[in-house]
Amino acid sequence: MTPERPRAVALVTARNEEDRVGATVGALLELAVDEVVVVDDGSGDATAAAALAAGATVLQIPRHAGKGRAMEGALRRLPPADVWLLADADLGDSAIGLGALLEVVREGRADLAVGMFPSLDGGGFGIVKRASAASIHLLARFDAEEPLSGQRALTGACLTAVRPLARGFGVETAMTIDAIRAGMRVVEVPVPGLSHRPTGRRLSGFVHRGRQGVQIAGAVATRTVRRR
Repeated sequence: MTPERPRAVALVTARNEEDRVGATVGALLELAVDEVVVVDDGSGDATAAAALAAGATVLQIPRHAGKGRAMEGALRRLPPADVWLLADADLGDSAIGLGALLEVVREGRADLAVGMFPSLDGGGFGIVKRASAASIHLLARFDAEEPLSGQRALTGACLTAVRPLARGFGVETAMTIDAIRAGMRVVEVPVPGLSHRPTGRRLSGFVHRGRQGVQIAGAVATRTVRRR
């Protein structure tokens, strides 16, 4: 009798990504996952329709909730899975490379595998990234090279250990800290060709990173108090 294959679900959080989410879903469906679920976090465009047309299950949030809360709300509505693949909606065709993360977790080499982007142009000055990495090192003694990456594969047990998820853009930093504190094995995996939409050095990019930094600081502060 052939053993049943562990159930794997890809969870994508999207906001105003109608031009890229379809390609992202299509790439994820080529991986060995049982379902691709897109959480439409209060988009004002046709993100939900594009994701549905590409073959995803779509959960819509009428009002913008922020990344962490949108993910947590979706997880409360979804049945459990043995393996979860978390991905951003703007990866497009490059999402096919996330199969490397699934492989690491499925083979039992890690409980949480974090995807590392190759060097990309168009980003900021790295201030938020360095602050996140420093916080992870301080609270979990782990040296993260890609602390803000939302491209992650993790076991169902690891996901349970890191919930409830931190709000907003603090979700990735908090997830790494919580996973290591729970005794989970965390690794970072280079994913050649992985790309996403850069925030750039325009005003909108600085506003985005400012909001990101504030939300990460809140998640870190909460975990600092818990440790004490």
